Amino acid sequence: MSLAKRNAVVTGSTSGIGLAVVRALAKEGANVVLNGFGDAAEIEKERAAIETEFGVTAIYDSADMTRPEEIEAMIHNAEAKLGSVDILVNNAGIQFVSPIEDFPIEKWNQIIAIDLSSAFHTIRAATPGMKKRRWGRIVNTASAHSLVASPFKAAYVAAKHGIAGLNKVVALELATFGVTANCISPGYVWTPLVEKQIPDTMKARNLTREQVIDDVLLQAQPTKEFVTVDQIAALVLFLCSDAAAQITGSNISIDGGWTAG
Repeated sequence: MSLAKRNAVVTGSTSGIGLAVVRALAKEGANVVLNGFGDAAEIEKERAAIETEFGVTAIYDSADMTRPEEIEAMIHNAEAKLGSVDILVNNAGIQFVSPIEDFPIEKWNQIIAIDLSSAFHTIRAATPGMKKRRWGRIVNTASAHSLVASPFKAAYVAAKHGIAGLNKVVALELATFGVTANCISPGYVWTPLVEKQIPDTMKARNLTREQVIDDVLLQAQPTKEFVTVDQIAALVLFLCSDAAAQITGSNISIDGGWTAG
């Protein structure tokens, strides 16, 4: 599969799943826009390495996913610098674990903004160009939590269910324009996001670190293995291919069997 001359924006792509997706797209020839927080020197190192290794243009945009005006500017800047946004991967996400009666309102608002509303804003900005060119691929990173719930994750579960619904609407609206929209719903992936939620889960459930990993995180996955970022990146690549042109509006689980039961 070649994505030469395609241009991709991947939010939340300075580490974890997003970075793996960026590298996979670049390997197939796509120019890429990275986005996310982190150490500036490390981000620049990754950006430069992608250009050198894959011979593509790689841009970093620091747009804050809680700010609609910055999100819109990121899409427009990508179109101006690269010529188009052909592939949009909405991957930005944060997590917070707490009983609902103690759940901070500011955390609710932040998670809904980053995990759900940011996807609306990127899609809204990128759709006109995709419709005009009659080709586009939108991939929204949801979660097994777009299909099932877990305790103490009110905002995250609400946001991921929302992403699944938004994805369906976008797929229907763009179906006759050569643009597909699909969700991918990973189970637990060993990323900084998962690692950071372990201490909160330990506190909320009064468990050890090992108990959180074995009895909470992997308890739900029949394979008893974490999904890898490279497996997720491979699924995104397939959804961007011509072979996936008739796959739209889908929510594809990649969760070790979690939601099969």
